[in-house]
Amino acid sequence: MAGRKRRKLRLLSETIKDDKRLAMRSSMREDEEEEHHESWSVLPVELLEIIISHLTLKDNIRTSSVCKRWLSVALSVRKVNKPPWLMYFPKLGRVFEFYDPSQRKTYSLELPELHGCRICYNKDGWLLLYKPRTQRVLFFNPFTREMIKLPRFEMTYQIVAFSTSPKSPDCIIFTVRHVSPTVVAISTCHPGATEWTTVNYHNRLPFVSSNWNKLVFCNGLFYCLSLTGWLGVYDPVEHTWSIRIVPPPRCPDNFFVKNWWKGKFMAEHKGDIFVIYTCYSENPIIYKLDQVNKEWVEMKTLEGVTLFASFLSSHARTDLLGVMRNSVYFSKVRFYGKRCISYSLDQKRYYPRKQCHDWGEQDPFESIWVEPPDDLSSFSWESWCISC
Repeated sequence: MAGRKRRKLRLLSETIKDDKRLAMRSSMREDEEEEHHESWSVLPVELLEIIISHLTLKDNIRTSSVCKRWLSVALSVRKVNKPPWLMYFPKLGRVFEFYDPSQRKTYSLELPELHGCRICYNKDGWLLLYKPRTQRVLFFNPFTREMIKLPRFEMTYQIVAFSTSPKSPDCIIFTVRHVSPTVVAISTCHPGATEWTTVNYHNRLPFVSSNWNKLVFCNGLFYCLSLTGWLGVYDPVEHTWSIRIVPPPRCPDNFFVKNWWKGKFMAEHKGDIFVIYTCYSENPIIYKLDQVNKEWVEMKTLEGVTLFASFLSSHARTDLLGVMRNSVYFSKVRFYGKRCISYSLDQKRYYPRKQCHDWGEQDPFESIWVEPPDDLSSFSWESWCISC
């Protein structure tokens, strides 16, 4: 009996010792964790600013919820992009209206320089203009009033685009038109040139060129989406034209109705190419080009990207605030007042909901998305008027 008691006492003593060791280890881990958390919480403000300034808007907002100190730093370095403005062309007069979708405000500005001009394309804050009467082609910045003239060139129905700002030495203007079913004429120019260069290229039959085509510049190449959905690609360095073996994006069953081509848009974002198909009774279908597998992939989410679609040129943005993310903004005008409509991929619905989406009734040449001015205060109140 005595031996059994001694064994029990020894086991109890060892158990108590083990519990003490475990308690000490747990306490040490807690001290280490507290020390670790404290080391993050007392980081110098300058170091926090450097770290948080490299975060995306989404991660910046998440960081703001850690503590009041981090919230203050995150707000001070938060990078929020501005959405483009929708520029409306007047049927009469020289006063142009600009709609800011984030503030829902409309601005008016008189632009006599645009009298007699046809707006063809917009990128990096510059409009590409064409004067049919004089065949003059030029760049124009509507907010700085800068103008860059190009050699005269006859543009009939063909589409046109440019690669980057005309202030850049890499700026190239590109246009393509059909000469025959198997030949396309590609014309290029650049600021400072004395004439346009036109070269005929053999064209494969699936590619049908018309003024309803879409153009984007991506990864050093011009991508042209034809009326039938095939991709023509022009390399301005190698001076080559080819048709990509990529089957056209799948259209909705009832897409081929009257004026269906007005509801097709194309945009580029950081090396990715997006195509948007819309029709009267269907929600928009958005595709992204998979360059590796040579196919169009339907997108159920844009992962925070916002697309701004218009017939003449479309744009993409990231790091926009609030509900603007993961949406498509269209240049279509409502019946009451001038404002755009949008489609949310998160909510799978249009805003406003009760809106006629018949793109066949829309004038595709009445508006275009443009870069907003950096500072509104640089404009006099006599030139600008604001209305909610």
